[in-house]
Amino acid sequence: MAISELQFSAVSCYPFGRRRQDDCSRVESIGLIETRNSAFRYSSASRLSSFLNRKNGFDKRAHGGRTRVHAIAPPAQLFRDSTGSFEEVAVDLMNGFGEPLGFPSQQNNEKMVVAVDIDEVLGSFLHAMNRFMADRYALDHEVSEYYVYEFFRVWKCSPAEADVRVHEFYKTPYFRFGVDPIPGAQSVLRNLSAFCDLSIVTSRQNVIRGHTHDWIEKHFPGVFQQIQFGNHFALSGNSRPKSEICRSLGAQVLIDDNPRYALECAEAGVKVLLFNYRNSYPWCKDCLVGSHGLVTEVCSWEEVERQLISWSTSLCS
Repeated sequence: MAISELQFSAVSCYPFGRRRQDDCSRVESIGLIETRNSAFRYSSASRLSSFLNRKNGFDKRAHGGRTRVHAIAPPAQLFRDSTGSFEEVAVDLMNGFGEPLGFPSQQNNEKMVVAVDIDEVLGSFLHAMNRFMADRYALDHEVSEYYVYEFFRVWKCSPAEADVRVHEFYKTPYFRFGVDPIPGAQSVLRNLSAFCDLSIVTSRQNVIRGHTHDWIEKHFPGVFQQIQFGNHFALSGNSRPKSEICRSLGAQVLIDDNPRYALECAEAGVKVLLFNYRNSYPWCKDCLVGSHGLVTEVCSWEEVERQLISWSTSLCS
C-alpha cells in the first residue's frame, strides 16, 4: 500500500472573500497522512474536499518532494473536478484558535454576546396557536392578519381573555408538539456559536419554563448559554423588561421579531436584528423602529449570519 505525506497550508477565507491574515485570525500548517484506497476520519465540523489539480481554487506545486496545497476559497464550498482522474483528498481546515475557517476569531477568546428571542424567531409559535384557536374557538386566522403582536386585538376580545386562551393553549399538544423550528435557524446558530455567546431572551411566562427548556434542548442542543424569561402577559408573577435582561447578560445584539422590544433595547444601546421571516410578519412594519440607527431588519437566518459575521469582524479589526 502506497503512502504519501501531504502538507496543507491555507490563508483564512471568509464567505465574503479573502481576508488578510492578522492578529485576529491565523492559520497553521496541517500535516496529514494520506493512505491510498482508504478513507479519512475527521474531527472538526468544517470539511474541504478537492482533487489535486490546478482547478477550482487549488494550486498544486512540488516542494521538496512533498505536495503542497493552498486553499484560496471559502471552506464551506465543496470543490470538485469531474474531469480529473487524480485521487481525491479531504482535510479539515482549522484556524490557530481551534475554530473552523470562515468565521471570525476574537482576540483573547472574546466573543460577541447575542440574545435570541424564541417565538417567531426560533419557532413558529403563531402557526401552532392559530391551529389551536381554529379548533377550540372556531377562529380562523392567518399569520398575515396579525398587524400587531397583541392577540386580543386580532381575536377581538379583552386582554385578560386573550391571556387565558394562550395559557389554555400551553396545556395542549398544539403547543407541546406543534411549534416547529424556523427554517435555517438550527444550522445558522450552530455556525454562529463558533464566534458568538448565544443566550435566549424570551418574553415567555415562567409557567412554561420547563417545556421551553426541553424544546430548546431538542432542537438546539448545546447552542445556548442561558435561557432568560421575561414572564410577560403572565397570569401571575413579576415580569422583567428585555432591555434589563440584555443588560444583565452584557448582550451586544438582540434578535427579535417584536418592534416594541426592538425599540426598547435599541434605546438602551443594544443593536437589534428585527427578524421578519420572508417579509411575512405584518407586525414588523413599524416606521419608527425601522428608522432607528441600531435596528436592522433581516428576513432570513442567512441574513442574520451575514450581518453578525460583519459586525464581529469589525469588532476584531
